[in-house]
Amino acid sequence: MASEEPVFADVSIGQPVYDAEGEKLGTVRGVDDDGFYVSSPAGSEPMPLTDARDVFGTAYVMWRCWECGEMGEIGGELPANCPNCDAPREELYYWAED
Repeated sequence: MASEEPVFADVSIGQPVYDAEGEKLGTVRGVDDDGFYVSSPAGSEPMPLTDARDVFGTAYVMWRCWECGEMGEIGGELPANCPNCDAPREELYYWAED
């Protein structure tokens, strides 16, 4: 069996994601070395950016820094840089906190 080379794509937070048939699956909410995270599964109702539901009830969407772990509330969007370590916006991702 031949091994497949990984495929890398330019993915950024907020970018829409579509399946092979062109149906929108959601938007990118985070990126890490393992891939990217999509905001909601197909067919789910949109939620305000500041709220999220998990198996335990309601959670609040925060941002978190990959570099230092700093967390903060999301106003209208992610900050330009981490206020703690000055990491660029690309190092920040959405985080559900209860």
